[in-house]
Amino acid sequence: MSRGPRLARIGVWAAMAAGPLALATVLVVPRSTAAQAVPVPQAAGAPRLVADAAGTAAVFVDLWLRADAAAPDSPVAAAVRAMAPAADLPRRARTESAAPGSDSLRVVPVRTTSTPDGWTVVVAVLTDTARTPSPSTGQAPERTSGTVAVARYFAVSGTGGQNGGPVTVTGSPAEVAAPGTAPAPASPYTRPVPAGDTLGTTVGEFLRAYLAGGQATALERYLSPGVRLSAPAAAAYARVDVEEVAADTDRAAANAVPGDGVRARVRVRVSGEDRAGSRWPLVYQLEMTTRAGRWEVSALDAGTASSAPTPAASAQAGAQ
Repeated sequence: MSRGPRLARIGVWAAMAAGPLALATVLVVPRSTAAQAVPVPQAAGAPRLVADAAGTAAVFVDLWLRADAAAPDSPVAAAVRAMAPAADLPRRARTESAAPGSDSLRVVPVRTTSTPDGWTVVVAVLTDTARTPSPSTGQAPERTSGTVAVARYFAVSGTGGQNGGPVTVTGSPAEVAAPGTAPAPASPYTRPVPAGDTLGTTVGEFLRAYLAGGQATALERYLSPGVRLSAPAAAAYARVDVEEVAADTDRAAANAVPGDGVRARVRVRVSGEDRAGSRWPLVYQLEMTTRAGRWEVSALDAGTASSAPTPAASAQAGAQ
């Protein structure tokens, strides 16, 4: 009998026997390569928390001014201690009936300074204070109300806030002087504009329509093409008087209107009288542009007027 077929059959049976054994070996022997965690993708538009030291200081001073050391267990005192555990509370005089109410107290941050150890915020406190009687008569001056508006300034120091971390106030506020102001730059409006010439008349009529609560159609006649402007809804002055008009270029002060496309910046001082009879001094800065022998308003107060596509420009854009 030939050995060839016998060897072939032995090889087949060996392969069949080795297959399950090899498979079992693969399943039993642990893998030497450790599985790596798949990184979790971060949302591209996820908000980044930023601590607001100025807002924290304003809230703290507001609460601190309402607190009273005679009532250490009050909710206001507890809120102060939560923000600044080391802060001492003010002690009110017995003649003071109550802490200032929300209608007579306003706290506004005005300056923030960063230091290596933290930050300091200066806040302005605007409050109504009872008038002090006159030393000679013992009575408050006539023709005045019983309160007077007073501005006080407090500096609040704290730590934290980096990378969105918590903020802590380190102690009681310090009453300080009002922050200094920078010197005013030289005004570019050095050319007086006569009130009766074309430019002076145009700005006067425009501001009267603007401050009278006029509709958009009443303002369009004074605006350059493509400029949109809305009048303040709450403004309804019964009378508006132009006090002064000044420009930044001699061409605006000339009697004749220059050719098309000439621009000029003007400052207009007006006095508006409301329906109650009170007069309000107002100042406006306008950008004026010449077109077809007249001056038109192309911008008001650097941002309150916006340019819009003209109908011709819109038609051209649609045709492309």
